[in-house]
Amino acid sequence: MVTNYEGDSIEFKETLPLLPIRDIVVYPFMILPLFVGRDSSIKAVEEALNNTDRLILLSSQKDIQAETPAPSEIYELGTLAMIMRMRKLPDGRIKILIQGLSKARITSFVQTEPFYKVKVLKVENENIEKPTVAVEAIMRTVRERLEKVISLGKILSPDILMVLEDIQDPGRLADLIASNLNLKVTEAQLILETLNPMDRLNKINDLLARELEILQVQQQIRNNTKEEISRTQKEYFLREQIRAIKSELGEEGAEKPDEFQDLKDKLLAKKMPEEAEKEALKQLSRLERMHPDSSESSILRTYLEWMVELPWSEQSKEITDLEFAKKVLDEDHFDLYKIKERILEYLAVRSLKGTKMKGPILCFSGPPGVGKTSLGKSIARATGREFVRISLGGVKDEAEMRGHRRTYVGSMPGRFIQALKQVGTSNPVIMLDEIDKLGSDYKGDPSSAMLEVLDPEQNNTFRDHYLNVPFDLSNVMFIATANVLENIPSPLRDRMEIITLTGYTEEEKVAIAKKYLVSKQMEENGVTTTDINITDEGIEHVIRHYTREAGLRNLERQIGALCRKVAKKMAVGNKKKIEIKPEMVDEMLGPQVYTKEDEKEQDEVGVATGLAWTSAGGEILYIEATKMKGKGITLTGQLGDVMKESAHAAMGYIRSHAAELGIDEKVFDENEIHIHLPAGAIPKDGPSAGITLATVIVSLLTGHAINRKVAMTGEITLTGKVLPIGGLKEKSLAAMRMGIDTVIIPYKNKKDLVDIPDEYREKLSFIPVKTIDEVLEVALIDWNGQELAKAKAKKKATTKKKPSRNDQDPGEVAA
Repeated sequence: MVTNYEGDSIEFKETLPLLPIRDIVVYPFMILPLFVGRDSSIKAVEEALNNTDRLILLSSQKDIQAETPAPSEIYELGTLAMIMRMRKLPDGRIKILIQGLSKARITSFVQTEPFYKVKVLKVENENIEKPTVAVEAIMRTVRERLEKVISLGKILSPDILMVLEDIQDPGRLADLIASNLNLKVTEAQLILETLNPMDRLNKINDLLARELEILQVQQQIRNNTKEEISRTQKEYFLREQIRAIKSELGEEGAEKPDEFQDLKDKLLAKKMPEEAEKEALKQLSRLERMHPDSSESSILRTYLEWMVELPWSEQSKEITDLEFAKKVLDEDHFDLYKIKERILEYLAVRSLKGTKMKGPILCFSGPPGVGKTSLGKSIARATGREFVRISLGGVKDEAEMRGHRRTYVGSMPGRFIQALKQVGTSNPVIMLDEIDKLGSDYKGDPSSAMLEVLDPEQNNTFRDHYLNVPFDLSNVMFIATANVLENIPSPLRDRMEIITLTGYTEEEKVAIAKKYLVSKQMEENGVTTTDINITDEGIEHVIRHYTREAGLRNLERQIGALCRKVAKKMAVGNKKKIEIKPEMVDEMLGPQVYTKEDEKEQDEVGVATGLAWTSAGGEILYIEATKMKGKGITLTGQLGDVMKESAHAAMGYIRSHAAELGIDEKVFDENEIHIHLPAGAIPKDGPSAGITLATVIVSLLTGHAINRKVAMTGEITLTGKVLPIGGLKEKSLAAMRMGIDTVIIPYKNKKDLVDIPDEYREKLSFIPVKTIDEVLEVALIDWNGQELAKAKAKKKATTKKKPSRNDQDPGEVAA
C-alpha cells in the first residue's frame, strides 16, 4: 500500500514494469518530468499506463553509457513512482511527469523482453519516534549551509528555502535537498540506500560542507584575480583562474605537466641554430599570451610543432666502407660503371675529410627505363642514408619548393622541408625525379627557386617561406633525374654534375633479365623455379621481337606477361614445369611486334639509313627520296625548321658540285625532288641528318644504290664539310639493334669513341669522315671516287681564271 500525491492509498502489485534511468536518482515525494527514448523504456511506460494504478519502478543504471543495461547493471533499490501525465513528442520520444511514492527493492527479474518486469518489495525508512535536540540542530545546520551555498552562486531556486522551513521530517528534508544538489549518480544512490533518516541527513550535511568549501575557493579565486584584470583581458582572467586552481590543488595539479614548458624543453633539446631558436622561443612566448581558441593560436601551434619535428641536428650514421658500398651497388644494378665510381669516390673523400664535406649534387640523364630512380634508392642503401623521392613532373608553383608564408590559411612548408621531416634526418638522399619536366606559370618559376637549393654555396642557409629561418641543406645528397637535358634551364643545369646513362645492349639486357627481372616477376606473379624456366634464347627472342627500347620497362612487362600465362596454366591444373623457348614465347605473347621485315632486305636507290637521338634513346631513321616532273624540293614527314634547312644545305652543295658528282644540271630544272621521312606523325628536327639527306639526293640523281648495312649521322655545310653531332652512344646502340655493321660518323666525334663499350666496337665499324665525298665513298655501291677526282682536276685545268685561296674547293683540302 502506497500513498499518491493526492493523499489516496494505492494497492500496488508485486510485479511492475521497470524503467531504467540514467544521470539521475528519483527520491520519494519528488515530482519531475522524464524524457523516454529507448524502445524498451517506451514499452515499459505504455505497460504502466495500461494498468489502472499507473505504477512503475524507477531504478538508476550503474553505467550511464550503456544503451541496453543488463539486470546486473541496474541498482536493486529504486523508487516506486506513479505516472501523472504522458505526452508524445514529434521525434518519437515521450515525455512523462512522475511522482516518487516509496522506496522499493528488486527481488527478481520476471521478464527481460520486450521490456523489463520485476518483482518488487516495498522498503520502509526507519522512524524517529520523537525529534531530539540533536536532530533539530543538524536540521538547522543543513538549512543554514544550503542558504550559504545559494548565496555563493549555486544555481538553486530560492523558493526551496521556504519549502524546507515547513518540513520537520529529517528524512524528507534530506531527500529534498539531495534531489536539488545535482549529485553524481553514485552519491545520490548512496543517499537513497541510507534508510536511517539521521544518517541520511548527516551525509547531506557533509556534501553541503564540501560544496560550500569549493564555492568559497572559487570566490577567493575571483577576488584574487579581479583586481589584476582589465576589461580587454578575458583570456588572462581565465588563465589566472587555472593557475589559482592548480595552486589550491597542490600536488594533484602538478601531475599534469605545463604544455608550454614541455614545448620549450623540446625546442631547446633540438639544438637549433641561434637564429632559429630565437625565433621559435619568440613565437612560443606569443602563443602563451594568446587565447587557446583564437585562429592565430592554432597557426602558431602548428608552426612550433614543425620546428620541433624537423631534424636540425639529427643525422644518419653514414657508411664509408667502400667494399660494402660497391657490393650493394653491384647487387642492385648491372654495369653503370661511371655512376658507381662517382659514388665510391665521394665515400672515399668523405672517409678522409670527415663530416666537413658538402653533399654532392648529381643529375642522372638518360632515356626512360634505364634505372635512374631505382639507382637513387641503391645509393642511399650503399651510403647508409635515408631515401626520399620528390616528383617534380608538372610542378608549376614556386610555393611547392619554398613553402607558403604563414599569413595564408592552410599554409605549410615546401617539399624539401616536408621531405626532411618525413625521414627525420638532415643528411638523406633526396631524389628530384623528372627535373626536366618542371613547369612555370603566373605563380612563379619553380626551377628558379631550385637554384638556391642546388647551389652548394647557398643551400646551407636555405630559407623556407613558412619557417622564415635558415635551414642547412648542405649535408643532403641531391640526385636529380632527367630525360632531356635541354629542357633544364642552363643556370640550373650548371649547378649539377651531369652523369649520362645510355641504353643497354642486347647482351646487357639478357644479363639484367636473368639476374633481376625474371626473379622479380616470378615473385610478383606467384610462380617459382619449379613452375617455369625462361631460357636465354627465350629472353633474347623477347628482346628482339617484342621490345625495341633503350631501357627495360617493356622487357620487364613482357617477362611479367610470360609469368602470368604460366600462373594461369598452373591454376587450371598443369603441374609440369614449363620451359620458355622462342617458339613458346610466340605462342604466349602472340604475333611478333618487330620482325626482320622492318629491316631493309636489299640495297635501294634513294633510301638511306640515318641515326637519330630521342629522349627514349637512339632510333633508326629511314630517309626516302624520289623525283618527278616539276621543279624544286618538297620535304614531308613533319620536319622541324633545322632539319629543313639541313636538306636545303645538302641540296645547295649538290647543285654547286653537280658536274663533279656526275649529275646533269638540267635535272634540277626538269624534276621535283621529294624527300620523305617515314612515321609522319612523329615530329623530327635537328641537323644530324644532313649527310644522310645529301647521300639520298646523290643516290637518287646518280642511280647508285645505298648500302643497307651502312648508317650515318653528321651535319653538312654548304662547302661539304661534316660537322660533329651528339648522342653517339645511343645512336650506335640503335644501329646494333637493327643489324647495321658500319656507322659513318663525323671526324670530330672520333674522340667520343672512347665512351663506346668494347662490345659495340666489336660489332660495329666506325668510319670517321671529314667531307661528304668520304661519306659517298662508303655509303654508295659502285661509287667511283677516283673518276670524280679526275673530273674535278679537269674542271680546274680548263678554268681560265686561276682560283684564289678563297675559291679552293674545301673537298680537296679535306682529301
